Amino acid sequence: MSFFPKMNFRVLCMEILGSFLIAVGIYNFALPAGFPMTGFSGIAIILHRLFALPVGSMTIVLNIPVALFCCRLLGKTFFLRSFRCMLISSVMMDAAAPLLPLYQGSRLLAAISTGVLGGIGYALIYMQGSSTGGMDFITMSIKSFKPHVPLGRIVFAADAIIILIGGIIFRDVDGIIYGLIVTYLFSIMVDRTMYGANAGKLTLIVTSHPRQITETIVNCIGRGSTILNGQGSYRHEERFVILCACSKKQMYSLQQAVRLTDPGCFLIILESNEVHGEGFHPLALGQKPISKH
Repeated sequence: MSFFPKMNFRVLCMEILGSFLIAVGIYNFALPAGFPMTGFSGIAIILHRLFALPVGSMTIVLNIPVALFCCRLLGKTFFLRSFRCMLISSVMMDAAAPLLPLYQGSRLLAAISTGVLGGIGYALIYMQGSSTGGMDFITMSIKSFKPHVPLGRIVFAADAIIILIGGIIFRDVDGIIYGLIVTYLFSIMVDRTMYGANAGKLTLIVTSHPRQITETIVNCIGRGSTILNGQGSYRHEERFVILCACSKKQMYSLQQAVRLTDPGCFLIILESNEVHGEGFHPLALGQKPISKH
């Protein structure tokens, strides 16, 4: 199997860009601010502050035994993609990021910048069907052994342990808080970057006048809808449930138009993290989905 499995130029550019953003967030913002980070980068920063070891090189050293152990569990394709991206990230950390000035301002602003830049960087890498290794290998391996445990709980537990260790070693309570802020921003920015373009609203309209409502939806926002048969639980009267997905900007106009068409309808509005299909832009995550093992 090639070290560059089915890679194209766009994938490589996105991995380089994502790795650069991560490196800048960690080296130019988190490292000068002195607060603990999550993952193997966090451990590498602890070693850097204690022994002046290079962050990028130590990240590779820490990754090697974990990567070899988890290779069979996660599959060769995912492993090779992640290993390639791990090398790119380490080069960016030790060679590219030091060329830029270090931020010496507010620790809070440094935490925000680290979270935003790092979150976007990780999202760009995840969207190529890859990862930066490290704790991703460990959390995914734990998930394969304990599929009933939510992945978010595993990730948070692993990150919290590293942040607490760094805070205890350097006796920095504020650093622990800033580290948790960075972790929270990471998750928010990853979700917004990967799924924000396809996020929208979903409305369920319970009505006795389905045809008028569907015509109103088409005339108001130009969207189609789906009519479901329903029944009231109290009087057992026949009702229709109209399901319609639209953008957030369209939802207010739709809500007002539906109320005018049928003042007695029951309207439910839900958040929709992803909407795929006609009228919505598809989100491509890498070249091929990662096979399950």
